[in-house]
Amino acid sequence: MTLDTVLYSKYELDLPQNGRHILCQERGENLIVYQAFNPHISEFAVRHQRFGGSHYKFTRMSWIKPNFLWMMYRAGWAAKEHQQQILAIEISKARFISLLEQAVHSTFKEAVYGDHTAWKDKVASSSVRLQWDPDHDPHGEKITRRAIQLGLRGDVLKRFATDWIVSIEDITPFVKEQKALLDAKRMDELSVIKETVLSIDNEAIIQKLELD
Repeated sequence: MTLDTVLYSKYELDLPQNGRHILCQERGENLIVYQAFNPHISEFAVRHQRFGGSHYKFTRMSWIKPNFLWMMYRAGWAAKEHQQQILAIEISKARFISLLEQAVHSTFKEAVYGDHTAWKDKVASSSVRLQWDPDHDPHGEKITRRAIQLGLRGDVLKRFATDWIVSIEDITPFVKEQKALLDAKRMDELSVIKETVLSIDNEAIIQKLELD
């Protein structure tokens, strides 16, 4: 696996413990987001370094997550049905920021949209959904920090899935190795993907996302 890792015992040392923050692994001008799929979709994606094939549906909304442990919670460490393989997808930070610019909250936020009608209009016209959820520790327990995920559909999904991808890596073997350590209660050996807080200098995005 090419991603940088860190012992979980050291993972939280330099990370904020509260509030809304976008955690991710950065690679120069790029960053990593995660998705989980069944083997039919994943094997095509890794082989072709893009999404497609008879099993991938461009008509559905597809969610991306830049936070590894949130992906592990959602996929049950690659144990849930149709989420048996974890993909690390590299895209440019500029592309990711463009998704944040287009994103509309999945639930109404009066401070951002003013009224329900304005929010519903933006939901109808946007192809990117924004959702903040509780971040989770390796055991799946909620923590006070919030984790972001973005739902993509329509033309935005098509561009992401076929044009924007720099690389796709199947990190399922790493995930399963760490899950075995977790199950064996060998927490001192557990490693996770190394992450930092993504720096955003766009004030409009900061306010819309209510970043801390």
